[in-house]
Amino acid sequence: MSDSVLRTVVRRETHSPRTAAMLIVVVLLLLALAYAAVEIILHLVGAQPLLVGPGEALNALVAAPTALMPVAFIVAGVVLAILGLIVLILALKPGRLSRHEMEWGDRAVVVDNGVVASAVAQHLSNESGIARDDIVVGVAHRSVDVTVRPPVGIPVDEAQLRRIVDEEVAAYKLTPAVRTHLRVERPDTKESR
Repeated sequence: MSDSVLRTVVRRETHSPRTAAMLIVVVLLLLALAYAAVEIILHLVGAQPLLVGPGEALNALVAAPTALMPVAFIVAGVVLAILGLIVLILALKPGRLSRHEMEWGDRAVVVDNGVVASAVAQHLSNESGIARDDIVVGVAHRSVDVTVRPPVGIPVDEAQLRRIVDEEVAAYKLTPAVRTHLRVERPDTKESR
């Protein structure tokens, strides 16, 4: 496979499509068109309109500038502008899936953030001797957060833990690159009364 094909495949696997947002907009537009078609057909056959007949709606639209207060136009304009801005942002901003690309020679490897978190936690447990259940790892788009909760009385070298985590994450060569944050939480040694 060519490099551009691999780039395309990796991008599709790490970014979410905008299918859901597009589907919602299309369904709303189709519902509005279906309603307008039903009202027009009801008007043509001489039946009562469901809500407003096409003639009445057109007359209300023409009379709106004099019938409504300017504040109503401003409010309606602001609401429509906000809705338009939301749709525009959804259309242009790439959605991110909880995945990263790993460098693995000339191959394209996409790994889920949960897999990275599990691997970092297991490696830290193996290297430090701290039980796996006492290590919590969360992987976000640009960061890896590690929380270590050692039992009471177990000495922990925070610098050593940080080095282990940094080396392990650096070995993955994730794209986009991530920063590591390590926090050691000691349990409260005082008994609650």
